[in-house]
Order: sequence, then structure tokens, then C-alpha cells
Amino acid sequence: MISVVIADDQTMVRQSFRAVLDAQPDIRVIGEAAEGNTAVALCTELAPDVVLMDVRMPELDGLEATRRIVAGRPEVRVLILTTFDIDEYVFGGLRAGASGFLLKDSPLDDLVTAVRVVSAGNALFAPTITRRLIGEFTRTHASAHAGRSLVAELTARETEVLRLIARGLSNAEIAEALVIAEQTAKSHVSRVFAKLDVRDRAQAVMVAYEAGLVVPGNTP
Repeated sequence: MISVVIADDQTMVRQSFRAVLDAQPDIRVIGEAAEGNTAVALCTELAPDVVLMDVRMPELDGLEATRRIVAGRPEVRVLILTTFDIDEYVFGGLRAGASGFLLKDSPLDDLVTAVRVVSAGNALFAPTITRRLIGEFTRTHASAHAGRSLVAELTARETEVLRLIARGLSNAEIAEALVIAEQTAKSHVSRVFAKLDVRDRAQAVMVAYEAGLVVPGNTP
């Protein structure tokens, strides 16, 4: 059973999301928060598998709440919800440790899928804005020097795997692209995570952009 906390300052949004998620046989909403401090407290107490985190909330915004949750409960996966295609807080949320983001106006079926994907330890990005948002804000705010230093320890094969991760490919798709077994691709991904000291694909994507391994507008 996937446990979920919903953090959003709009009651109707929380109720809508809760109704959809509670209707799933494998998902249960265990808490709701209308502002960031409450979200942090709930996660500290309940340790949910996934938090649906609104970006703009009173008292403590979603960015800082995400940072505090991940710092105190690194096993909790945070999925950032945003209303706008371009939102500077989304990139900050990913750097704070979120596992991905989704537009609030996405189909509700996408929300259910997102919760399952993120709870399984994978990163998830709204497909309509992934490259544009990450590319723009990495180019504006990230440290290329820091990124290059991190990837310097990777082998040529691991560097290519990181490029494919940043382009959104799954382990199976990486295996197909490199003509290797899926288990081999999975091993490469695990070694990349270990060398970069990142916990999931979301953080690996940030490093890839910071290092200049991929640039805005690249496609698989």
C-alpha cells in the first residue's frame, strides 16, 4: 500500500486528489496539509511514501517544505505540483530533493500514475515542460563547474548512461539504445548514482545539465 500526504492550500484540490487516490486499491491518503509547516510535521510523524507538494503555500512554501522533509526523511518521495508551465520554484524544488513534478491540470489518471512511479523510486517530470524548464533554469542558476567535477569520475559508458537518463529513458530503453542487457543497464545506472552521490533520476538529471552533458532541446 502506497501512503500519501497531500499538501495544498486549496481545500477543493486536496479533496479532489484524495478522492481519486483513495479509490485506488494500492494507494491510501494518510494526511492533508494546507501549508508547509504542517506538511513537514506530518511527514516527520507519519513517514509517507509520497508527498504531493504544492509550490505556493502560506507560511512555508513548497520549496522549503520539500528541503526540510527530504533532510529529515530522505526515504520520502516528494512530487511537486505546479499550475504553470514555467515556474522557477519547480527547479528549486528538484534541487531541494523532490523526485519530480506534475502540472495540476494534468489528467487525474496521470496523477495516479505519478504517485506509483515516484513511490517506486523513479523520477517523474511532466512531459510537456521537462526539457524546457530544466534547461532554462539550469542554464540560469546551476554551477557548471560543480557538475563537471562530479561527472569526471564516470567512465565513458557511465557518462553515456547519464546522458540517456537525463533524456528521460528508462532502464529498458537505455539497454535498447546501447544494445546491452537490461540488467547491465540497471547496474550502470546504480554505479552512476553511487559515483554522483544522488538518490534518484531527478538528481542525476540535475547533474547532467549542470555538467553540460545535455542541453535544452535535446531529444532521445
